[in-house]
Amino acid sequence: MTPEAVLEAARKRGAQLGLPYAGAVTPDEAFAFLNANPDAKLVDVRTRAEWTYVGRLPDAAEIEWQTFPDMTVNPRFLDELARAVPRESPLFFICRSGARSHHAAIAAQAAGWGAAFNVLEGFEGDLDDAQKRNRVNGWRFRGLPWAQS
Repeated sequence: MTPEAVLEAARKRGAQLGLPYAGAVTPDEAFAFLNANPDAKLVDVRTRAEWTYVGRLPDAAEIEWQTFPDMTVNPRFLDELARAVPRESPLFFICRSGARSHHAAIAAQAAGWGAAFNVLEGFEGDLDDAQKRNRVNGWRFRGLPWAQS
């Protein structure tokens, strides 16, 4: 998939969903775009506990959207994002399932990052019928690169 095709699909989804940021991508689309564009950045907004006990994404900027264990929004999120990535870089936000990354993309776009995208399905994906993750979709399910801590 070409970077142009990824952006077109992302923007089309974004318009269909009424998203207030650049668009939404699948894990495969995000991976393809990131590999083709060294200026693009994957931003993992899960918690430190998730990075440590569930797994890490190679080369991702790790910035908590919410802090563990109380899960309050990180008041330093935008400051940490500004230190980690340039405002002109395309940003692909990912969390466990796509919910926190949606809110992070909203915040980044509103704060002046011009190309904020949400990675749909997230790292672990949606719950299956047995209420388990990593069995239906998501970054790990699709066999994309990650590492156990």
